[in-house]
Amino acid sequence: MPAVAPGALGVPHSRIREIAEIAMTMEGVLRLYFGESNLPTPDFIKEAATRAMADGFTYYTSNAGLLSTREALSEYYARVQGVALDPSREIVVTTSGVQALNAGIRCAMDPGDEAIVLTPAWPNGSAIAQMLGGAARQAPQPLVNGRYEIDFDALEAAVTPRTRLLLYTSPSNPLGWVATLEDQTRLLEFARRHDLWLMADEVYERLWYEGGEPGAAVPSILKLATRDDAVVVVQSFSKSYCMTGWRVGWLVARTDLAARATQLNEFIVSHAPSFAQRAAETALRDGEPFIREMAARLASNRDYCARILESIPGVTLPRPSGAFYLFPRIEGLTDSFDFCKRLLLETKVGVAPGVAFGAGGEGSIRICYAAGREVLEPAMELFRQFALSRR
Repeated sequence: MPAVAPGALGVPHSRIREIAEIAMTMEGVLRLYFGESNLPTPDFIKEAATRAMADGFTYYTSNAGLLSTREALSEYYARVQGVALDPSREIVVTTSGVQALNAGIRCAMDPGDEAIVLTPAWPNGSAIAQMLGGAARQAPQPLVNGRYEIDFDALEAAVTPRTRLLLYTSPSNPLGWVATLEDQTRLLEFARRHDLWLMADEVYERLWYEGGEPGAAVPSILKLATRDDAVVVVQSFSKSYCMTGWRVGWLVARTDLAARATQLNEFIVSHAPSFAQRAAETALRDGEPFIREMAARLASNRDYCARILESIPGVTLPRPSGAFYLFPRIEGLTDSFDFCKRLLLETKVGVAPGVAFGAGGEGSIRICYAAGREVLEPAMELFRQFALSRR
């Protein structure tokens, strides 16, 4: 009897999903494990999708996505980042950020090749490299004086003759760390020196709390890179516009990789839904007030949750600069999955185990503070009581 391919069996199950699957069998769970807000997609975006369907946007599009969507993205980068992009050659619309990650990694690596991934990190990048028959070498980011840093000595040590790609996320999921200009410059120089693709997951670009005003954009690596650099940016509409269920993202890359990613789209998903692309155009054009309002709400949520966590003995919390996660380290915690499972079963509070995020994650948990206060406030109080009961 044929068996499931060993390569597929070797890809680890998401520990976040393991917690979620338990939670989905329960009633009344306060869900802080997934990376999403409990706010619905704004009405102006939903109405744009309805108009698009009425206007006939229900057919196939180019593998790269509607040209109008790519033009809207090009205009967005010019306005928000001051970066000029060719919408016909450097931008590919994808069905979500994770599919952009998949297509980009497929274009950068062959079976047997290696990626270096800054961790703790959302596990999908490492898992995709493994699914393709490659490997991911994890380079943990150390906590230095209350801020996560990049250990460039560890990066140098991780490079082998098979290394093809360096992946980092800024703002970081789960750390909330944001790469500085110096960090970006050194990462780009590192990739150039070792002849690597540099892939930046910038999905949380608009969720930054040190940009001077709510909703300011974290400067993209594209501002430093030339158009000839081996740089790939992965992006999504999911986080900034509360469009997680729409599955629309994009990829920006050098023209050769963008062209190949476009061709691969045909064999992965063909293209993102046409009416969802049109709705995404409306999000880009009209979404700035919504982003500013959401970023201000998230900053308040972050500060509220941080005050509670910092009041708990044995909990160390580096204050995040971006995204919508807290990643507290809990003194004496050696099995974060068991901790999160017991927390869920005993209090109905669902958070993600630090071990899910790779090297450097064990001993911590991830709390998503994008939920409304009606969820956050009881969840954080129950968490505080649970944590205190362990001491």
